[in-house]
Order: sequence, then C-alpha cells, then structure tokens
Amino acid sequence: MANSINTNVGALVALQNLNATGRELNVVQNRVNTGLKVSSAKDNGAIFAIASGLRAEQGALDSVKNSIQRGHSVIDVALAAGDTIQKALEEQKGLAVAIQSSVAGSAAETAYLADFNALGAEITAALAGASFDGVNLFSAGSATNNLVVQTGTTTTYTVHAVAGTATTVATATGAIVRAGATAAAVETASAAFAAKLGTLGGNSKSLERQLTFTSKIQDALEAGVGNLVDADLAKESARLTALQTKQQLGVQALGIANQSGSILLGLFR
Repeated sequence: MANSINTNVGALVALQNLNATGRELNVVQNRVNTGLKVSSAKDNGAIFAIASGLRAEQGALDSVKNSIQRGHSVIDVALAAGDTIQKALEEQKGLAVAIQSSVAGSAAETAYLADFNALGAEITAALAGASFDGVNLFSAGSATNNLVVQTGTTTTYTVHAVAGTATTVATATGAIVRAGATAAAVETASAAFAAKLGTLGGNSKSLERQLTFTSKIQDALEAGVGNLVDADLAKESARLTALQTKQQLGVQALGIANQSGSILLGLFR
C-alpha cells in the first residue's frame, strides 16, 4: 500500500478497533452495574421476552398467595370460634344432666337452666362473630367461598360454609325446658358441630399445602429468571479488566498510526 498523507489506513483500522473495544466495554460495564446480562430487549430480545413473561407470572402468584392466605384466615377465625362453641357444648352436656337430675321447678333447676342458657347465648355470639373480611362460614349467606389457587382464572378452591350446624339446644326455655336440655340433645348437636369443624380443618390443611406449593413455584420461577438474565460477575470482572487493557493499547496504537505523517516528512529533509 502506498504511503499517503491523505489517507491514514493504519489510523482508520486502529480507530475501528478502539470503537469496537469501547462498545464491548460499555456492555460489560452495564452488566457489572446491573448484575444482568440481559437487562433490555436490545441485549437479547427472545430471552428478555421469556423473562418478562416469567416475572409477570411471579407477580400473579403473589395475588394467588394473597387469596389463599385470606381464605386460610377465614377458616382460622371459624375454627377459633368453633373451639369456643365446642367447649360450651361440652359444658352444656354436663348442665343438661344436672337439669334432668334436679326437681322440676326447684331453685337448683332454675340455676342450672340459667347457666345452660348463658352458654347458649355465648354460642350464638360466637357463631355471629366468626367473621373475617366479611365472610362468616357459619352464616347461611356464605354458601361458598371460592379462592383462586392458580394463575388460571378458572382454577379455584371452594371452601363450603358450614351453616345450619345443630345448635338448636343452645337455649331451652318455656314448656320445652326439660325436654330440650338433655344430654342426648346436646350430644347430637356436639357431634354434628364437630363434623363441621373436621371439614374446616381439612380445608385449612389443604390451603396450607396450596400455599407451600405456590411459594415453591415462585422460587422456581425466580431461579429460572436468574438463570436466563443474571450476569456471571466473576467472568464479567475479568472481561472488564481485559477490555480496559485492550482500550489502553488501542489508544496507543491510534497514536502511533497518527504519527505516520510525521515519519513521511523525514523523507523530504
């Protein structure tokens, strides 16, 4: 190639290499700064789209967890009230035996009946107060409580209300006092109510499993996104050092190429 002061091919080549090194250096510096090898669509459009979809799924699973936790709280409140009610029914059974053993119309019968009916009032209050976020599983108005347990809009878990529990012997008044306040009647109510609590307990365990499963799915998605977009900082650190050295050498090479014109002047001395 002819020596020329109009066209400095060496400088052009050196400048191209220096610019390429600068672009690579910018990429590596961005990876070091963000910790991501794919931080935008221009880094890798396909991977960025996949990662965005997985992140959206993670966000949706947060809503799923909120739904499950809400349902679990509804059941927990019902179970807490149920424990109180079951204990009250157990006490009523003992009082029913005492009532049947006492003389009709006696002071003892009156006292036992007062205690029996006081427990009935407690049961009624507990049933009415077992509400969380407007849902009471002991209320006939809460027929079902559908909870979203997956990101698919039609995937739900149904917690059935347990309204209509046998607590008709919670109070015994008027002419049916002695007929209603019997150990057998209370036992029937207690057994029916215990069955309802068993159903709620099963629902509670099922939701706990659903919550654990959802958390594991979220963890797996997070790991998957990391595998796709996270940068290997040890590798990027080594590349950064190498590119910085290459950039310095490129600057020196460009300087040498720019001195070629001065060398040609020596030919005319």
